[in-house]
Amino acid sequence: MKGVRFVTSNVTSLKESRLLATTDGALIQQTFIRVSPNVTVTAVASTTPIHRPAAVPSARRAGAGNMSPTSRCRSGAIQYANEAVAKLSATPVEAGTWDLVLHPSHLWLTIHESVAHPSELDRALGYEANYAGTDVSRAAGTGTRQVPPRQRADDVCRQSYRSGRMCDRRLDDEGIAASSYPIVDKGLFVSYQSATREMIDLVSPISTLKKAPGHAYGQDWASIPFPRMPNVSLQPAARNISEEEVIAATNRGIYIEGDGSYSIDQQRYNFQFGGQTFWEIRNGKKVRQLRDVAYVARTPDFWNSMSMIGGRQTYQLGGALSDAKGQPSQLNSVSHGCPVALFRNVNVIRTA
Repeated sequence: MKGVRFVTSNVTSLKESRLLATTDGALIQQTFIRVSPNVTVTAVASTTPIHRPAAVPSARRAGAGNMSPTSRCRSGAIQYANEAVAKLSATPVEAGTWDLVLHPSHLWLTIHESVAHPSELDRALGYEANYAGTDVSRAAGTGTRQVPPRQRADDVCRQSYRSGRMCDRRLDDEGIAASSYPIVDKGLFVSYQSATREMIDLVSPISTLKKAPGHAYGQDWASIPFPRMPNVSLQPAARNISEEEVIAATNRGIYIEGDGSYSIDQQRYNFQFGGQTFWEIRNGKKVRQLRDVAYVARTPDFWNSMSMIGGRQTYQLGGALSDAKGQPSQLNSVSHGCPVALFRNVNVIRTA
């Protein structure tokens, strides 16, 4: 394709077998298979390169079937090549206030950094402060309206081999059965997540959790299990609202697809997120590509600006094979599902 200089692709495939024996008499064997495909297209005009990474489909708990010819890896490469070439001549964004329509391939990372990590109990209690600090929810506590009304821990670590969620498991590394519970209910922050057996007594005064939820995790046999993020997802609308309906509700906005660079402060309060592809929306329609786009916001302000979410048909999983936490650092895999979502009056900057 004219304008495309080269394309790279790779697949990371992991098989993990875990055996847990406890003084309670438990002997638990679990095996996990995860796969993460990636395609990156690079287009060049003069000396200016445009990279268009595309993880399609996202990393997930699955086998080789996730890479079948019917997957979007093949068709996605053509789409992203076209977008990378078009981006070479795209118009730089006008800095200012815009509405944002965020695709799940982008929004999963914003959820991960600004909602999932900040609602971890050990951060709130001050026991964990590595990798971007403590948490913004600590000062406000439960019962405050500061994150989206339908943000939940969706089937947290539940055994569900067909779901593709990378943190799904029957039992955690303390031998506790996995559970599902809301982080936010009816617009109110109600529960911290990531409590162990030892920490659960500290949760009761500040959370609806009454027992350890089952997501303690140790990276390997030599690592002490500690609270780890489960699958944290934004539920879709009850009505099957399409992406086209969400875009149609936007008069002046930017549609963002794919994750890019990001930055978040030590309290996970102020943040900046980029993306891969940016489309200007005028009067409810995508009209042209933009470039050099990033948005900045404070966590509670941003999530309270969410005015519309798509239905089940727009819901997709995103995630990471190796989310880091702790010192010494431990890695675990995590998924974040979400629908397309509309946010009003967000500050956008030009990154060039």
